[in-house]
Amino acid sequence: MNEAHKKKGMSRRQFLTLAGGLTGSVALNSMGIFNGWSTNKPEVAVDKLGYQENEADVLVIGSGMAALFAAVKAHDAGAKVLMVSKGRLGTSGMTPFAKGIFAYDPKTAKVSLDEFTAAVSRSALGTNNPVYTRQMAEHSLARVNELKEWGFFNSPLCFNAFNTPITSRNIPIIERVMITHLIKENGRIAGAAGFSVDEEAIRFFKAKTVILCTGAGGFKPNGFPICDLTHDGTIMAYNIGAKVTGKEWNDGHPGQAENAADCFTGWHGMFERTPGTTGVEVHHDLGVETNYTAYMKGNPIHGGPPGTGQIIQGGPYRPAEFVENRYSSGEGAPQRDGGPPHDGPPPRDGGAPGPGMAGTPVGGSSAGMSIHKSEGLVPINEKCESTIPGLYAAGDALGSYMAGAIYTQVGSSLAGSAVQGAIAAEAAAEYCKGIEMPDIPKSTVSAVQEEILAPLKRTSGYGPAWVTQTLQGIMIPNFVLYIKKESLLKAALAYIEELRDHHMPLLRAADMHELRLAHETANMILTAEMKLKASIMRTESRCSHYRLDYPDMDDKNWRAWINIHKSSDGRMQFEKQAFDAWPE
Repeated sequence: MNEAHKKKGMSRRQFLTLAGGLTGSVALNSMGIFNGWSTNKPEVAVDKLGYQENEADVLVIGSGMAALFAAVKAHDAGAKVLMVSKGRLGTSGMTPFAKGIFAYDPKTAKVSLDEFTAAVSRSALGTNNPVYTRQMAEHSLARVNELKEWGFFNSPLCFNAFNTPITSRNIPIIERVMITHLIKENGRIAGAAGFSVDEEAIRFFKAKTVILCTGAGGFKPNGFPICDLTHDGTIMAYNIGAKVTGKEWNDGHPGQAENAADCFTGWHGMFERTPGTTGVEVHHDLGVETNYTAYMKGNPIHGGPPGTGQIIQGGPYRPAEFVENRYSSGEGAPQRDGGPPHDGPPPRDGGAPGPGMAGTPVGGSSAGMSIHKSEGLVPINEKCESTIPGLYAAGDALGSYMAGAIYTQVGSSLAGSAVQGAIAAEAAAEYCKGIEMPDIPKSTVSAVQEEILAPLKRTSGYGPAWVTQTLQGIMIPNFVLYIKKESLLKAALAYIEELRDHHMPLLRAADMHELRLAHETANMILTAEMKLKASIMRTESRCSHYRLDYPDMDDKNWRAWINIHKSSDGRMQFEKQAFDAWPE
């Protein structure tokens, strides 16, 4: 039974009796169960919530790999740092799932940085930003060596290794706080605001700079460990005018047909492995070949490494160089940094599937998430700086297109997060010099606080869990998010716009946990709108974006990324940014 049933005091027997026929259907509708609407009974005294305020030179939002290096390197550069996270240090988001990290060693690599970058660009069909591709490889070994010093490769769990540099530097961290708003004053970042789930308090943070390390997100699908990533950073930045990008691309990780909602069983090989390092091995992975095959031939689809199996003619384009699923670098299988072969991800030898990719896969388990580093804030330079002065992003929160719109290098995502966290930190610390701590007017504090608490104050409304389930039903089908055509994209968009206009403003919350769900649901609704509109706009097929009605690449018109920003009148605006240019 869902939350509405429990709040109505309805037993399971009563529910089944009511649901058994037309009379039950009418009764359930009248009680607001089918449409998610019900009376709100807040368990929190809104007028008695606490209020806390902090300030820092560099505010790091997040606590994964990118946030770790952002906090450490900003501190080492002389800035006063504060880390705030919706979860726990090293235990939330995608960081616990990532077990392979790329390390490019120029002394042993048989390809140069230029050759590696060029191979990634060929696999990515031009969608990558070569500046960030090369940057990731160039600095990866230094970050890996620091992780070794902290003990990262000694345990499947990240906390102790992450905690080592944080505690040795006395960097303060505030956990279990959901940041809902970024604050901009006089054209630049001034801080952030949110609420504590455990302490029942509103939290405001004044900061000279902010580094978003909030990851990307998903639509909370079953079977993949991304339930706490809901595009929070992207939407907060969008709401204050930042440009964001990458919404038409899609991650293709599958779940398992057997116990499809059990992400631990399907992916336990990742959770229980100690991390390892990988060498140069460029792929063309996580496209939509399997989705296309299922669409054309039906299920079941037998699992295997990406790019293998029942692939049929006429689907997504794969460069001939990567048909064998590997760029031949002369290094052979990925390198391992000590330990038995089970440390880190399994060898990608063209025959052994990775965890979660054996057996009979189920698509949509990572629905709503784009390819790593291809979605998030638009950078204006190689320093992870956004279009809002003082606002930086790193890792999956930055739309750096480090690997483009496809997954090209095993372990590059974790390496890219570490590298970008450090680079953003040094840039933010430098930006802070000579800048006074911004002042946040009382009127802004009041307005933001009112927006944060609105779901708690509603006497009735839509439950966020029900609205999320409705959104999932609209977006996750294979023929909407993965195998696209204009008529279905527009049909789905009509439903999402209804959620945006009618349901999102009426989300209710009875406690602090449900308040978190309400804000997450709102973020996912706006993300869904972006994904559908960007998918309609890109009238071609390329990498992880596939259109049935535009199945070919169009280099004449579409050697460009799609950026999205919010206009002064609140409308969602779209623009092209050429692959070989920084944004204007």
